Amino acid sequence: MLKKIEAIIREDKLNDVKDALREIGIVGLNVFEIRGHGRQGGITLAGRSGTYQVDMLTKIQVNIILSDVNLEDTIEAILRGAYTGETGDGLIFVTPIEEVIRIRTRERGHEAVMYPGDIDERKGKGGVKSGS
Repeated sequence: MLKKIEAIIREDKLNDVKDALREIGIVGLNVFEIRGHGRQGGITLAGRSGTYQVDMLTKIQVNIILSDVNLEDTIEAILRGAYTGETGDGLIFVTPIEEVIRIRTRERGHEAVMYPGDIDERKGKGGVKSGS
């Protein structure tokens, strides 16, 4: 089964998260700049004209589709890369993926999300299909 990870992280932790994911063999991902707030409701900034509340903070959303056997390793890599210990470190959402289809090759499912040198190939899972 395939899973989707949506990780909401701090802007300044993106490179650390990408490095941690690359280290374990995660090759494909999407990154979006988003705005929002969580429990903290934003931040209070002080300027020359006084203090003001900023409630829509810029965050980064990282999306990854992967096989469920790699889920825990990937979550641990994101946790390691994104952690500061401060409020606003972010969240990780995991959802099931019903189907994936690579448009160019029409591959479906697990084969559609595999890349040369990815985590599955490193672990010896999947690899290149025979006859390809």
